[in-house]
Amino acid sequence: MNLSKRTFIVAEIGNNHEGNFNSAKKLIYTAKKCGADAVKFQTFIPDYFVSKSNIQRYKQLEKFKLTFNQFKKLANYSKKVGITFFSTPFDIKSAEFLNKLQKIFKIASSDNNFFPLIETVAKFNKTIFLSTGLANIEQITIAKNFILKFWKKKLKNSKKLAILHCVSSYPVIEPEANLLAIKTLKKKFSDCIIGYSDHTQGILAPVIAVTLGAKIIEKHFTLNKSFSNFRDHKISADPREMRKMINSIRKIEVMLGNGKKQLQASEKKNIKFMRRSIVAKVNIPKGKKIEPHELNWVRLNGGLAPGNEKKIINKRTLYKIKLGEKIKLNRIK
Repeated sequence: MNLSKRTFIVAEIGNNHEGNFNSAKKLIYTAKKCGADAVKFQTFIPDYFVSKSNIQRYKQLEKFKLTFNQFKKLANYSKKVGITFFSTPFDIKSAEFLNKLQKIFKIASSDNNFFPLIETVAKFNKTIFLSTGLANIEQITIAKNFILKFWKKKLKNSKKLAILHCVSSYPVIEPEANLLAIKTLKKKFSDCIIGYSDHTQGILAPVIAVTLGAKIIEKHFTLNKSFSNFRDHKISADPREMRKMINSIRKIEVMLGNGKKQLQASEKKNIKFMRRSIVAKVNIPKGKKIEPHELNWVRLNGGLAPGNEKKIINKRTLYKIKLGEKIKLNRIK
């Protein structure tokens, strides 16, 4: 997987399966049909994730969790479907389990300062997506340097660390999306891949993010925004939106080009029809000195281009030059 080439698009399934294994499989299949490069889940053991005193959240996680064996089956199913599988671990035991299944690890925004988990993941020497919600540049730098401490020397500049702009709010309101932070991250962390993990409603923000240089897009994905009251469905793209977002991103990639300012193939074909030549504005007799008011500039191939007027003015004609005729150097002296 080359993260420096085309945009890597992740359908963030997260917990939108709500603990239903068949729904999880359907989400994987549908994400592939929409054109996503990868699907991402969340793997956790509730006791190692949230406090039991948070009764409502704990019960929800107990309901939504999938077993390690189910995740193994989902990884195998993803391989069969032809889409990359990975999951965000929310505890060390889950991370150690996932290391058997995946080549990419995501560190969630909530855990970009959970250094025991980061250390565990970093020691796997695999690609890491570091989400940056809840963190400023200083905190991101600390997390980045912490990861590099555990990587083999040969991996340090390998573009295997991706830093994802993210705002940890559900949903993110438009004034707080702060998409220009992507450019800031590109400048500050030029040795890393920069991406965007989206929590806005709709698909406009991820599309804009690509134009700003994001090479990874992570968008929450659901089969139905009204599936339940679980908040993630509302900030997720449904299949129609996901397909539209991906198609838009692929078109943008083509339209952005290589960034070099150069003539395009179509321009080379058109240049002879669109550039102007210097022509006679009036009939100019033989032997006459050409004066400025006798010149005109029209779209006509093969003549002297604008900017060469000094080569013509005050030169005598060797032949009569007719109105509208190109003024060539071999016809004057």
